Amino acid sequence: MLRKSILLIALVLMMTGCYHAQITTGLEASNEVYKKAWATSFIAGLIPPDMIDATEHCSNGVAKVETRHSFLNLVAQAVTFSIFSPMEITVTCATSSAGISVGEKSLDLAANSSDEIKQNTYSQAVEISAKTHQPVYINIK
Repeated sequence: MLRKSILLIALVLMMTGCYHAQITTGLEASNEVYKKAWATSFIAGLIPPDMIDATEHCSNGVAKVETRHSFLNLVAQAVTFSIFSPMEITVTCATSSAGISVGEKSLDLAANSSDEIKQNTYSQAVEISAKTHQPVYINIK
């Protein structure tokens, strides 16, 4: 009986620890947040969840991405013996002022441009950056 109680207490304590990772880009965060509470991964996270296309949710870029395993995510993982390993993903968008600063160069590129036009735009950005020793931003629209 004592062994079962210790095992139960150990299991409960293990499930209360929540995993959390945070990545910041250095851009100023806005109030715009996209959250996916049950991002599906498998085999204890060895097979990660599908990628989230931030351009669909954040028009000004991403300020911060957080991943974590909530208590309920860990319960689901424990019940399935880590075969199903859901996690919570939160994307915080950048503010509209997080774009290009005054004096910095930028080039526009249409999203549906041909590979040749894309390559020429990238080459032009590299040449400008090499000459000016400043960053050159490519705005894909």
